[in-house]
Amino acid sequence: MTVFLSLGTNEGNRERNIRRALCLLNIALGKHYKAVSDIINTKASGFEGPDFLNCVVAYELRLAPGALLRRCKRIERLMGRRDAPEFAADGSRIYHDRVIDIDILLYGNLEVDEPGLTIPHPQLDARPFFGELIAQVRRELDTRE
Repeated sequence: MTVFLSLGTNEGNRERNIRRALCLLNIALGKHYKAVSDIINTKASGFEGPDFLNCVVAYELRLAPGALLRRCKRIERLMGRRDAPEFAADGSRIYHDRVIDIDILLYGNLEVDEPGLTIPHPQLDARPFFGELIAQVRRELDTRE
């Protein structure tokens, strides 16, 4: 099944953070990604902070979504991410700067709504660049078939 992940970073050497996360994902998933989008610069969303570098990467996986999430979170911690999700009194998420953020955007046609895991990603429509980067990756995948 084709899985689309987003990678984002706004701390330290952002390009190196993206490259390292891609390498660690390949190791953790036991395979090389099928395609990766351009790396783009975006404004911080949901908080005031430095700009982010973002990209989308596609893998072919047969891994349960929860297991994939655990591997992504392990990589985030390995790379130095320490913040736990924080929520305001109204239940909205409070965002912070981060060395790396790895999110599951799409997992084939699966829909998941569990504590800590929602697929498709709940911010997919709120952040138009996700759709643009997914489309770029899909074009890349189509040209390889």
